[in-house]
Amino acid sequence: MDGAQSEHVARLNHLREAFAEANGRLVARLRRATDDAAMVEVEGGWSAAQIGWHVATVTTRFAGLISGEISGAQPLAADFRERPWEEIASGIPERASAPSAVKPPARVRRADAIDALEASAAKMALAFDVLTLERGRGEGITNPMVGTINVYQIAEWATAHVKRHNRQAKRALGEVEPGFSVTGPSAGV
Repeated sequence: MDGAQSEHVARLNHLREAFAEANGRLVARLRRATDDAAMVEVEGGWSAAQIGWHVATVTTRFAGLISGEISGAQPLAADFRERPWEEIASGIPERASAPSAVKPPARVRRADAIDALEASAAKMALAFDVLTLERGRGEGITNPMVGTINVYQIAEWATAHVKRHNRQAKRALGEVEPGFSVTGPSAGV
């Protein structure tokens, strides 16, 4: 295995582990919650179950972009330079409005959110299985929220998305003090 391929395998392993850990934390949080608690909407926002449903729906889309099952990733320009994810993330607005296609229904059961999260995680695992070095670094998307990113970075975005919404679920379930900002730094997620 050459150096580039070794780097690809190492990066995939890191991406896979980071995503699995983040998604696992959200699933565990929903498993610990009661059905009633998971359905309570907080401050005009979504319930923890709705958050889980939304995350699963978005994760499925990210997995499709990574695997190529969903079209959208295109060859990147020859002068594309990958920016560190931290730099990209710092430009993501604190509050973002989800597109209607990924907004949860009015009522989502906790068990349905957990099932959806586990199914989307399986799709993400399969996407990692088929991601090649060439596609990971040579193809990407342009999105107003993150700019132009490569396919590897779509996986980083997927993990960041899960973490962000896990903080919101934590708040929705009353697991943090009322003054906590759901979009602020992630301490103790």
